[in-house]
Amino acid sequence: MKRLFWLGVGVVAGVALSRKATETARQATPAGLASNLGDAVRELAGAVGSFGAEVRAGMSEREQELHDMVSERTGLSTAPVTEGRHAASPRRPVRRARRAEG
Repeated sequence: MKRLFWLGVGVVAGVALSRKATETARQATPAGLASNLGDAVRELAGAVGSFGAEVRAGMSEREQELHDMVSERTGLSTAPVTEGRHAASPRRPVRRARRAEG
């Protein structure tokens, strides 16, 4: 019975080590490296995107604080920006390029 137990332990250990070695070998191939690099780039892109969103939210909050401060100190009402850069400025008509004659 003891020998059967140790045989089972040896088989399980061999299978586990074999799978680990196969996975390590797959990661060392060009396809495995590209997969790891792709995952890292996706993670970095997500982090940069969330950082940008946080920066935009902070800028918007600070801009509102500044509008409130100017209104409080000067008594002048400033137009708050509702969306995007230059949102308070009036829209200009779109100019279309003229075709060259000739």
